[in-house]
Amino acid sequence: MYTLYYAPSTASMAVHWLLIELGVPFELVPVDIGAKAHKSPEFLRINPNGHVPVLVIDGVPYTECAALLMLLPERHPTANLSPAVGTAERSAYLQTMFYLANTLQPAYRSWFYPEEAAGIDNVDAAKLVARAKIEQVWTRLDSKFEDGRVFILGQNLTAADFLATILMRWSRNMPKPATEFPNLARYVDRMRKLPSLREVHARENLTDWICG
Repeated sequence: MYTLYYAPSTASMAVHWLLIELGVPFELVPVDIGAKAHKSPEFLRINPNGHVPVLVIDGVPYTECAALLMLLPERHPTANLSPAVGTAERSAYLQTMFYLANTLQPAYRSWFYPEEAAGIDNVDAAKLVARAKIEQVWTRLDSKFEDGRVFILGQNLTAADFLATILMRWSRNMPKPATEFPNLARYVDRMRKLPSLREVHARENLTDWICG
């Protein structure tokens, strides 16, 4: 049994979605971000970094969205959601996961919280830089689909698709969302048809984006 500390529409959504896809038993513990519950002494004892997701496995809390998305397929190898160690596909998988986590997610942080990156007097400039970085990622990913691949890494669904899709969802209200890039728009349409993605939207009471 897993226990996932989550907040709707945050990075924890990718882990929540993957747990549903895996079909494993898990318990959800909501964390009220609006009420700053993630900064409470109780939550900080679980995750001193003060953010979701937190996944408790055998009584031990683990954090970092990308790491959890990589950990779960290794614990459930029959799901075939991560390439085999030592393969070229594995190398591309690791590179993609770190690219999304280290390049795209920090750019989003600057977009949503620009005052953290540049101070209250430089919000507009910070958002401009963040937007450029995010759209650069979409351009790069969009070009990868020109080889006819179905998913981020090729013909097989992997944990990288769970992270990429949720990060694409985050762009839905930006001036140029991921769905304005033609190959990514077709990719998102395919992902939206997955029952597990529709289910996680339902469980988190989210109605926007999933229907296009």
